[in-house]
Amino acid sequence: MDPIKRFETIHEYNVFNNNETLHPLVSIVDLSKATPRSGSKMYFGFYTIFVKEVKCGDIVYGRQTYDYQEGTLVFLAPGQTAGVNSKGEIYQPKGYALVFHPDLIIGTPVAKRIKEYAFFSYQSNESLHLSKKEREIIFDCFSKIKYELEQTIDKHSKKLIAANIELLLDYCLRFYDRQFLTREYVHKGVMSKLDEVIANYFISEKLSSIGFPTVAYCAQELHLSASYFGDLVKKETGKSAQEYLQHAIVQLAKEKIVDYNKSISEIAYELGFKYPQHFSRFFKNAVGATPQEYRQQQN
Repeated sequence: MDPIKRFETIHEYNVFNNNETLHPLVSIVDLSKATPRSGSKMYFGFYTIFVKEVKCGDIVYGRQTYDYQEGTLVFLAPGQTAGVNSKGEIYQPKGYALVFHPDLIIGTPVAKRIKEYAFFSYQSNESLHLSKKEREIIFDCFSKIKYELEQTIDKHSKKLIAANIELLLDYCLRFYDRQFLTREYVHKGVMSKLDEVIANYFISEKLSSIGFPTVAYCAQELHLSASYFGDLVKKETGKSAQEYLQHAIVQLAKEKIVDYNKSISEIAYELGFKYPQHFSRFFKNAVGATPQEYRQQQN
């Protein structure tokens, strides 16, 4: 791929794709207007939502390739780098992109909620696959934003554009909830692999040497972003990823506590606690009894 292309402003990205700039902070970009090009890496200084219509090269994020087919949404937060791997061939971009600068939403309700849309941190094979009806809804939101951009900017413009962006993002939350359900068989496999990752961690020296497995560690082992991993675990178990890992630690602690050949202090160190009293506090908060009390209850 060519050297990285940097886009700090909406206007720069519009020019790159032969689109007119109707507003300095937001645009609906028709990628089919772009000049045919070969793949390249791109840095985006603003929020970007790609809607792909036909296959025209694979989007690459980091070292991973997006699961990116026709009728797919891909989300990028400001500061992220992505690109298209066209394998050296010239291709004609297709589809649309909604791009908006963080400054656009300052002081609007969506700014207060932007962290709720964790999919801006998703990557690799975590893109949103739309049904035909869902795609129609997304394009309806796009058309409303485009309508506002084609009007003379007035005191209502920012509010209406931001409101339609928020509506679009809320639909994406709903569609991701649907995707978590319809791809449940895939996610069950991920949860099984997660349990295997945890089990392998427990029998290694990592627990005693560096402490609990982290959410970031487990996500990396499963080749998922931490955000997508957290949402997946929540959907499958009702627990946050951190709660799921802590539950696994508690279950392991219970197994060790009933081994009367080891002291509570030894068990604490084996579980990665620097101080036994920290282990006792952690265990009591989770179980309602100290390790010693729990041991006595098992007699």
